Amino acid sequence: MSPASDSAELGDFLKARRAQLTPRDVGLNETDSRRKVAGLRRAEVARLAAISVEYYTRLEQGRVRASASVLETLARALRLDEDQQTYLYRIAGRSDARPRRRRGAQQARPAVRRLLDQLTETPALVLGKRLDILAWNAGAVALYTDFARIPPGRRNYLRMVFTDAAVRRMHVNWAHDAREAVAALRMDVANDPDDPELARLVGDLSVHDADFRTWWAEHWVNDAGYGTKQYHHPLVGPLVLDCDTWASPDGSGQRLIVLTAEPGTPAHDSLRILTTWRPEIVAAEEDR
Repeated sequence: MSPASDSAELGDFLKARRAQLTPRDVGLNETDSRRKVAGLRRAEVARLAAISVEYYTRLEQGRVRASASVLETLARALRLDEDQQTYLYRIAGRSDARPRRRRGAQQARPAVRRLLDQLTETPALVLGKRLDILAWNAGAVALYTDFARIPPGRRNYLRMVFTDAAVRRMHVNWAHDAREAVAALRMDVANDPDDPELARLVGDLSVHDADFRTWWAEHWVNDAGYGTKQYHHPLVGPLVLDCDTWASPDGSGQRLIVLTAEPGTPAHDSLRILTTWRPEIVAAEEDR
């Protein structure tokens, strides 16, 4: 991504964030005048950040580069959480976390593959950049789908959530889960803005799904490491599972996703039935 497109991304993010806030959210008094657009005005953001309206306008228009100190005050003014602040600094070119070189084809480490195979009653996946599905175990196949049947170029978690009808129906809170996945992908834009595969994925999903277009335009970012997933599986019915994400220590950006249930709960019993129902299921591996 060029400096110009970086500036455009920053401007879009700032506009999206101020549109999501009201004067009351940030401690300002409501006025009687009608607002032409939703959210905060530029003048209100500038006032909160202690900068001039002219300077803030140039920031949104991509005509000036923000200093680290200005970014700090903007983060406070726009009530950005930790993930949003990380994203803001990256797209503003004020973070040294941007990748310095291209990596080769993504592959899960052998040790992680062994760990997947040893989690016999626990669905688990390894996700790489762009939320590409790099490896999985038999439990993940039983819970979701046979990933080996998906062409490697389309083996992507977000694509699966939006385009696989069976997986989509299985999510009880599909809109919430899908929007969180979109927010996680937004973080990847900041990590590697020049990735052509990422641009292709975003383009494909934007064309085919209105919800994705809407949520992508919101510029919401999230890199949550844990949460709860509610499924209704066609074989075992309701499943309430804890979903934990573990970042790889090698700096590759790969994430191990593990889904578990509290022992003694109906979900735990159902998960055991699901993962042992078809003993012929063998953990599939990515094409080598």
